[in-house]
Amino acid sequence: MTTAMITNVDVLMASDELNELVLHSEIYHSYIESKKEVQNTDSCRQLLHKFNEKKVAYDEVQRFGKYHPDFHTVTREIRELKRQVDTDPVIHSFKEAEKALEALLDEISETLAASVSSDIKVPTGNPFFESGCSGGCGTGGSCGCG
Repeated sequence: MTTAMITNVDVLMASDELNELVLHSEIYHSYIESKKEVQNTDSCRQLLHKFNEKKVAYDEVQRFGKYHPDFHTVTREIRELKRQVDTDPVIHSFKEAEKALEALLDEISETLAASVSSDIKVPTGNPFFESGCSGGCGTGGSCGCG
């Protein structure tokens, strides 16, 4: 089929096929299994709940910075909880699976964009993704996408 003959229906059908390939990939299944494991592990759920509660306090303290009376205490506690979250083996496994899925989706996005034009910038979460916008458009960074 030539480029001139491609219709919107063809594009939608091809995107559905691509979607099915991703949904049946080992990377996606690993991500789903890791996510379920985090959700079904009591210690992970409790740790994440505790971290999210402390994050609310941390956000409040950050509004006033070092002038808030609890600044040092809350900052230390959030760092300790973040370290616990990062070193938990179940959560770590989930984060690795999440990174792998994100890398796959970034690669697909980059391939699609490059097939249309080399000038198209693809927002990605990977700062080393050469033709994308590091951090993505939703991170508040200096993304030139738009």
